[in-house]
Amino acid sequence: MASRISELVLDCRDPELLATFWCEVLDFVVLDRDGDGSLEIGPRDGFGGAQPTIILSPSNEPRMSKSRLHIDVNATDRDQDAELERLLALGARVADIGQTGEESRHVLADPEGNEFGLLKTRLNPL
Repeated sequence: MASRISELVLDCRDPELLATFWCEVLDFVVLDRDGDGSLEIGPRDGFGGAQPTIILSPSNEPRMSKSRLHIDVNATDRDQDAELERLLALGARVADIGQTGEESRHVLADPEGNEFGLLKTRLNPL
């Protein structure tokens, strides 16, 4: 028997802003709102499916350094260049973490500066 990832938790200054961004990126919806301002976003079929949900938890503490964990995404219905343009239009920005320009992935940041990768390979939708 093994465990599986069911939720990812991201501390952030503005959970509503990041919920809007990540719901558009991943085609997720808001599944739950907590009294402390936290939001849980996830697939339209809800919690416990093939994809983990993301909990956006409010925090006023400043980010001190590069995150030790990041999210990678893959396009499901377009090539990498088209998906890059879509993500930039949603509010992502290009992040410089010392890449050479030869990488097959793009490093981006969400509206609060959390780095994530856009990988080259297109995946089938779930």
